[in-house]
Amino acid sequence: MKKTAFFGWLALSLIANCAELPQLVIPEGVGVNIHFTRGHTEDLDMIAAAGFKWVRMDFAWSGIERTKGIYDWSAYEELTDNIEKRGLRALYILDYSNPLYEETVVSKNPITGQESKATASPQKPESVAAFARWAAAAAVHFRDRNVIWEIWNEPNIFFWQPKPDVRQYSTLALETTRAIKEANPKSIVVGPATSEVPIRFLEGCFEYGLLDVFDAISVHPYRDYRKPPETAAEDYVKLRELIRRYAKTEAKQRIPILSGEWGYATHSRGVSLDTQAAFAVRQQLANLLAEVALSIWYDWKNDGPDPDEREHNFGVVTADLKAKPAYTAIKTLTTELAGHRIVRRIDVGNANDYVLLMLGPGQSRKLAAWTTGDRHTVSVKARVGDGAEISGVTGLGEKVAAQHISERSEPESGAGQSPANSNLAFGREKLVLELVALPMYIRLNNAVVLE
Repeated sequence: MKKTAFFGWLALSLIANCAELPQLVIPEGVGVNIHFTRGHTEDLDMIAAAGFKWVRMDFAWSGIERTKGIYDWSAYEELTDNIEKRGLRALYILDYSNPLYEETVVSKNPITGQESKATASPQKPESVAAFARWAAAAAVHFRDRNVIWEIWNEPNIFFWQPKPDVRQYSTLALETTRAIKEANPKSIVVGPATSEVPIRFLEGCFEYGLLDVFDAISVHPYRDYRKPPETAAEDYVKLRELIRRYAKTEAKQRIPILSGEWGYATHSRGVSLDTQAAFAVRQQLANLLAEVALSIWYDWKNDGPDPDEREHNFGVVTADLKAKPAYTAIKTLTTELAGHRIVRRIDVGNANDYVLLMLGPGQSRKLAAWTTGDRHTVSVKARVGDGAEISGVTGLGEKVAAQHISERSEPESGAGQSPANSNLAFGREKLVLELVALPMYIRLNNAVVLE
């Protein structure tokens, strides 16, 4: 296809493709990373029951093309069929290399300094062309299956062999995206799926033209475990500023940002089970507040039994599918806020406090409220009518009855204790909420928040 024709298509298709991405509505963009293709129907049943709508999975080149030019799609046909039956969608990662086209190289682990052997990432013209052909064939084979295609996984760290190279990655991503779009113009292609939000690497990708061809920018906002999910907002601001500098059109300035992978592990040096539960749902809510519509939690299931091994403890369920608190928290979020979008964050006078006004079907109004600080009580200005029905649900699904209190007995904001040992109370002009790390969801019937 001629270059002018490609970019002409790009201009016409951008709006249509973005319509296939999830909207800023719960649970449309709630996703989870998996590590299987065949079977695992009980896993998928539990994933769907929790309210997840997306699964992200490696779409491994070397496992599909074992003989040059011959593609075995059967494992991914089974997975795609199984997730579609459960109302899920796939984000498939086009990765990694293939020994049919690239040689074995020696690389050094940047942390341990140990050397290891691996197949070089596609960098020779033959292997780049072969990867692009394979990706285009996948886009054709799985057309009309509503797949999002992500090019590579974390090319800015050791997943690109023998060492990260923004030019090599961008060359592969450009050729692959163009091949996919030529083969199936309706395809959605995203990247660069970086580890964390490395502005310099991302800028390099944009300098090579990836912003012009991707339908969304995916990043993996991992961070120090002392930093909660809300801190990613700063990274998104920097990324949007970078996008504005390189975007050639107004539409590209509004290109979606996706949180393509991110989690907190519960190993011995990680977070507690309760903190993981709080962070799992706050990641979803904080990302929506930052207008990041798709959030993939890493990981679905613990990868092993070792309590000291980080990679064994990212799951929202254990290795034998026992629900961790994070599973219950996600299920509560997707149940209580189904169909709701964020209207605004209400200012309660403390930057650590998050009180989000949500609007849902039938003009349903709810609050999602939590704090990144210590447990305390806050007041929210409201107009509460006669016969108001106000009730709450904790982040783990326990019902909270709201107490009606007189203005005289109502505690001041930040009093530290809820009235009558309750988590929720209201007077004619206020709602009184006890904020903790795990969000509480409050239904407002005949009550209007004024701030």
